[in-house]
Amino acid sequence: LALYFHIGEREEKCIIEDLPSDTLVVGNYKVQRWDIRTHDFLESAPGLGMFVTVTTPSGEVLLSKLYGPQGTFSFTSYLSGEHIICFQSNSTRFAVIAGSKLRIHLDIRVGEHFLDESAIQAKDKVNEVNVRLEHLIEQIHHVTKEQDYEREREEKFRKTSEETNSNILWWAVVQTLILISIGIWQIKSLRDFFISKKLV
Repeated sequence: LALYFHIGEREEKCIIEDLPSDTLVVGNYKVQRWDIRTHDFLESAPGLGMFVTVTTPSGEVLLSKLYGPQGTFSFTSYLSGEHIICFQSNSTRFAVIAGSKLRIHLDIRVGEHFLDESAIQAKDKVNEVNVRLEHLIEQIHHVTKEQDYEREREEKFRKTSEETNSNILWWAVVQTLILISIGIWQIKSLRDFFISKKLV
């Protein structure tokens, strides 16, 4: 996932990542500040840092740390579900004058252990193949974990659908019984009325 977004200097912006459990997430970001004179974003925003907060699906804070104008953060999910990753600048300016726009470039990589190309090149070919094989095995484990997580979500969705269908069926049965009861009561009341008026 690579993207950029704009936020105000005092604003907080959050994104949601749906993750399986025991998954490594690595994020790289860079902050640029809007320059009124050049009407463009400056290449960097010196002196401006970012608070990065990661919250688990259960609401527990997994990561809360202040980084510089660009940096790398990482965490490992221990619960499956939607993790909320929030960014907020450490600007101390008053809201009235903190009108500066910030652009945040963000690259989030999920479940990968990245190869160090320089380390690979420094080793001989056998070690290179070995390292690449280990990397492929890690990626296969990650794909397997993703599939298990999707299977688990599909099973939860199927159970919810079956429960809903079952509830609808019982509600239809109850409605039918109520309608039959009301019909029988109306026929009996009408019959009793005709008998009391000696029309039958």
